[in-house]
Amino acid sequence: MEYSIALPQLPTAEELPDSDETPVDNELQNLIPNLLLAILSAVWSDGLRPTGGDRQDWFFGVDMGIYYLPTAPRKSIVPDGFLSLGVERRRQQRGRLSYVLWEENWIPPILVVEVVSQTYGGEYDTKMSKYLDLGVLYYVIYNPDYWQRDDHAPFEVYKQVNDEFVLQSQAQFWIPELQLAIGVDVGIYGGWEREWLFWFNQDGERFPSPDERVEQAEQQAQQAQQQAQQAQQELEDLRNRLKQRGIDPDSF
Repeated sequence: MEYSIALPQLPTAEELPDSDETPVDNELQNLIPNLLLAILSAVWSDGLRPTGGDRQDWFFGVDMGIYYLPTAPRKSIVPDGFLSLGVERRRQQRGRLSYVLWEENWIPPILVVEVVSQTYGGEYDTKMSKYLDLGVLYYVIYNPDYWQRDDHAPFEVYKQVNDEFVLQSQAQFWIPELQLAIGVDVGIYGGWEREWLFWFNQDGERFPSPDERVEQAEQQAQQAQQQAQQAQQELEDLRNRLKQRGIDPDSF
């Protein structure tokens, strides 16, 4: 005889808080993951990935609660940023209120990003253990200001290997599942020039921030205008040379 165990009714995202309501220590904890999201949205919408096309099987959450324990369904963890693959890009008109594993086919984030602040948040121990339990594959810790205090490098990438996080790199790191690398570089975002986390292609070239994309577009428009003006001037010069030879340029 077969027996089945009835699971308790689990709460929906609408019934759960979207975060733990803990204020961030500084704006970088929001700006850095939001920049990664903005670049990823551009890269995977512009067909710049190797397979091309508009990718719709991913979600990047910023300061959003992840609910992953059916035995404690109202307990969450709130990374600064996380990326999941194999999920719906947009689940509903309102967007996700939180990331609830039992509503996401039990697909955990493939990558989590934490930005260490003045108030230590357990990024190297408590949170690391929770992300292991959650099933996160890659764990990125960005600690530009307090790395000496914490006795770690400013940028570290860990990978889950045999149920533990193993340090993979303290520099730009290629993630084959994403066909992207993640690393640090100086750039401009929100009019602020400083070191940020960026995505890079397989050749190690980083993708531009939204600010830089606008600047590039403006430069391309100016170049196109200059080329059009040059072509017009060359046409006028040709007309004048023909007239000097007694040839009507309008007769052609």
